[in-house]
Amino acid sequence: MARILGVDIPRNKEMRIALRSLYGVGPKLAKDILSQCNIELSKNSSEITEEEAQLIRSVIEESYTVEGDLRREVGLNVKRLKDMGCYRGLRHRRGLPVRGQRTHTNARTRKGKAIAIAGKKLTPLKK
Repeated sequence: MARILGVDIPRNKEMRIALRSLYGVGPKLAKDILSQCNIELSKNSSEITEEEAQLIRSVIEESYTVEGDLRREVGLNVKRLKDMGCYRGLRHRRGLPVRGQRTHTNARTRKGKAIAIAGKKLTPLKK
C-alpha cells in the first residue's frame, strides 16, 4: 500500500480513482498528475512501484496545494470571513448555509437535526 502525503492510497483501485482519496485531488487533478508522471490511468494502485509512488509524491508537492496545506488555507479563509463580520462570515459562525440556499425547509446538513417545538402537539377534535 502506497502512502502519499501521509494518506494510505486504497488498494485494488485504478490510480485515477485511488488518488482522489487525497484531500483536494479530484478527477481532473488525478488525471493531470498521472499524465505528468507517465503512468497509465487504468493502472491498479497495488501494482505501482516505489519509484512511481515517489514520482507522484514529488509532482504533487511541487505543483499542487493538497491535504494539510489546503485544509489550513480553507480554514484561514473561513476564519478571515468570520473575523471580518461580513454576511458570509456570519452564516459560517451560525452554522447556516452560506451560498444563498433556502433554510425554511431543508438545510439539515448545515443546521443539524430538527428540534421539536414544545406545545405544538395537536389534540384530537371533540364532537
